[in-house]
Amino acid sequence: MTNPIKKENFDVAVIGGGPAGMMAAIRAGQSGARVALIEKNQTLGKKLFLTGNGRCNITQTGDDIREFIKKIGKNGKFLFSALSIFGPKETMDFFETFGLKLKTEKNGRVFPLSDRATDVRNALIKALKQNGVKIIFGQDVSGFKIEDKKIEYLELAGKKKIHARNFILAVGGKSYPTTGSTGDWYQKLEKIGHTVITPAPALVPIETGETWIKELQGISLKNIIINLTANDRKTSIGSGEIIFTHFGLSGPAVINASKTIGQHLKSGPVALEMDLLPTLNNFQLEEKFKADFENNKKKDLKNYLSVIFPEKIAFLLIKLAEIEKDQKIHSLTKTKRNHLARAIKSFPITATALLDFNHAMITSGGVNLKEVDPKTMRSKIVSNLSFAGEILDLDGPTGGYNLQIAWSTGHAAGAWAIK
Repeated sequence: MTNPIKKENFDVAVIGGGPAGMMAAIRAGQSGARVALIEKNQTLGKKLFLTGNGRCNITQTGDDIREFIKKIGKNGKFLFSALSIFGPKETMDFFETFGLKLKTEKNGRVFPLSDRATDVRNALIKALKQNGVKIIFGQDVSGFKIEDKKIEYLELAGKKKIHARNFILAVGGKSYPTTGSTGDWYQKLEKIGHTVITPAPALVPIETGETWIKELQGISLKNIIINLTANDRKTSIGSGEIIFTHFGLSGPAVINASKTIGQHLKSGPVALEMDLLPTLNNFQLEEKFKADFENNKKKDLKNYLSVIFPEKIAFLLIKLAEIEKDQKIHSLTKTKRNHLARAIKSFPITATALLDFNHAMITSGGVNLKEVDPKTMRSKIVSNLSFAGEILDLDGPTGGYNLQIAWSTGHAAGAWAIK
């Protein structure tokens, strides 16, 4: 793990020491190839510590391959070959081989038994060492020389050069730039002929336009459905927990819906509706009101609602339904009851913006997949270059999907690079 000399030759040079880069280097090293892993930071896998709230959700086992691909969206089919060869099962076997004990939680999310991202990184470092990968820390690639659509060498700081037969680019996107993912490679790739789909923050909280949102800061609601209406059609775009913040909304349901919301924000603010009681349809909620109100005639409506929702939410629902705040249940008309049901089933929120890359878990956009071989991750433009991880135009929901993309594409790129 020493600094490079003026000129070094390798079979494979991997640029980027994140999850995808480490997996690519390990896979290439397993063949006995001479592999260099070049990382601009002084440590590997910084972004691993930000996944799963620091516990590192390494993969997702709740779906078969086809369902996994469906969750990725329109680009998911690109992953079919990579997932078939190195999917969630192979990922779990890999980490257990290198001493990491795992556990599977609800919804198929897999974590280290210790709940420590450090243990995931240590397993990867152990694998790197066992497979003879040379790690070059604190070095960014300042340039590279290409001749006849082939990389001849990389140039590091101080004009040091790294020569290799094949190169793997696993430098991440633009999310969490403090980890080193600054997006500076997009322009470099465009200069050598690649097309880059415009990067955008994904898996990110949203800003909202309502002035009362600050009053709800810190309140969370579970089992919520987020709906978006476009072209006179209401569509569910997220479900699960939401968290009210001083700027808008966060939480898994919102974060997973943020990509779709971001696409609609290109045309202006987006009107959302949240179903706060999705287990009851409109008729069932009306029947529940009838029965409960009959048994609580003398009770204040706000006290009744505060049993179902946090008090501040209860008060807001009464306001949205245009009901007097001290209204007694016995004096509530059918019309007011319907207004209240509508406020609960169609709770209005206006999305005005996504937070920036500093708050995004992942980047949407990246290298155009039409220019990459899905079996090998090899560039169709530069013959000895392949890609892995977030630099590609691939992103999925929370729950281990994005790390599995990193493992699968890294493994595929590493396997090709030694042929």
